[in-house]
Amino acid sequence: MLSTKMVNAINEQINAEMYSAYFYLAMNSFFESKSLAGFSHWMRMQAQEEMLHAMKLYDYVNERGGQVVLEAIAKPPAQWNSPMEVLNDVLAHEQKVTGLINNLMNIALDERDHASGGFLQWFVSEQVEEEANVGAVVDKLKLIGTDTSGLFVLDQELGKRLPPTMAP
Repeated sequence: MLSTKMVNAINEQINAEMYSAYFYLAMNSFFESKSLAGFSHWMRMQAQEEMLHAMKLYDYVNERGGQVVLEAIAKPPAQWNSPMEVLNDVLAHEQKVTGLINNLMNIALDERDHASGGFLQWFVSEQVEEEANVGAVVDKLKLIGTDTSGLFVLDQELGKRLPPTMAP
């Protein structure tokens, strides 16, 4: 059984993951409006992945005898000045989520909740991957600079992202 502190912390993380999905859907819509279908697709896949994360946490709370309590999800921004601004926001957001996951892990360690620590290790590893993936796109955008043909090629590449799967 989960402690009250752990249930509350995971409930907050569920909200954060759902906000992340909203955040990426807002970016998806922004890129759609700019006719950048590959960027839009990448953000939609990102939103789906965040919902999978939220549901993984949701199911864990239920499996461990806790109760999920859903709170309001904050409204994300809707406008950006450039693809680089969007991706910089994504990177900053993923870094923030990494901090939230690390805080969850710290609670598990403080509570000597080894089951939750083991469960959360997947999220710790996932955040390393998330930051690396976004960082790679940011790096490519830096290389492209103002070259619209480079932006076109990157848009094509991002459009090839496969739907997320739920790994163990």
